[in-house]
Amino acid sequence: MAVNVITRHAPANYGSLLQTIATQKIITALGYECQIIHYIPKCESAARIARTQLSQKPEWNQNPWKKWLYLLVREPENFLMYRKFSSMRQNYLALGPLCESEEDLRKQYAHRSEDVFLTGSDQVWGPISTGRYDPAYFLNFAPEAARKLAFASSFGKAAFDTQTLDEYADYLKKYDSIAVREKSAVDIVQKMGLHAHQVLDPTLLVTAKEWESYLFPVKKPEKYILVYQIHRNPALDRYAQQFAQHVGLPLVRVSPLLHQIRRSGKLVYLPDIGGFLDLIHNAAWLITDSFHGTAFAINFNTQFVEVLPNTGTSSRNQSILELTGLTDRIVCDLNDFDGLTKKIDFSNANRILAQEREAALARLQQMLGQN
Repeated sequence: MAVNVITRHAPANYGSLLQTIATQKIITALGYECQIIHYIPKCESAARIARTQLSQKPEWNQNPWKKWLYLLVREPENFLMYRKFSSMRQNYLALGPLCESEEDLRKQYAHRSEDVFLTGSDQVWGPISTGRYDPAYFLNFAPEAARKLAFASSFGKAAFDTQTLDEYADYLKKYDSIAVREKSAVDIVQKMGLHAHQVLDPTLLVTAKEWESYLFPVKKPEKYILVYQIHRNPALDRYAQQFAQHVGLPLVRVSPLLHQIRRSGKLVYLPDIGGFLDLIHNAAWLITDSFHGTAFAINFNTQFVEVLPNTGTSSRNQSILELTGLTDRIVCDLNDFDGLTKKIDFSNANRILAQEREAALARLQQMLGQN
């Protein structure tokens, strides 16, 4: 049986790629053929993404000079970043034919009614780069007779307007089974009168030992503090720098974005996923606002500090910290260093992860095996 997975595999960030690799890996390990639906809408293509993102930034888009400056900086940066991530996708993923629209998707998959269609993990049901959600991630293109599943899917945030929720409910009613990533997502689905289970993010269903086979050593200090930051937040920059000074270790920053060279820490720019994982695995401490940065720190038992995102998307970070009993890693005071340099005992988190991993894999097997 073939399982066609649609997920946010194409954004040029490590979390999107790694969760897709993990989803493919676990479905294949369960004995199914897995193909990633290679959907990249034109607005998110390498050639268009900078202009799409600019349209959501009125402080830049409404000023001709600032608009020109933004594109001058971001388009060359995006060219390098998207080329590298495209290469990694080709290396690590079993991709279907490229589809750039819902029409392309319908033409490609209209005859696949005996397949399973699965909405995967990441923020698939939240706004994309246009500021609106994309119905394709609700499988609106899949044949009516095909089974439709969602596994570890996320809304990305916890609050939506009534109209959006009504539209979501119409889409989700067509699913045969739904499993989501955050407790807040369970609550959203239940408010629609539907049922959902909470499961781990796919990156946590792959064990640390399995991920270690992907490691590729990069040049770095013997001991270092790593900052992995995905949101603009000068307070996080300062905190990371001061934290590193407090513990007396050099600060290293990893990012696919070249402009982060202006932020605190020595930049390791655009490594392959093996290098990215190597940096997290071997860090003395990780400072992050990223869900997947947090997930890999927990999986690798890397000491970490969590600065919650300032974008209204912190529910996903809080959810995994609450589940593993590690909410004390959240920075509540940006002048607190002593309290957060206390070493984490991961024994309880490891026990919880093992239990949740087993339950999630059993849930996925049950969902895929239903007829």
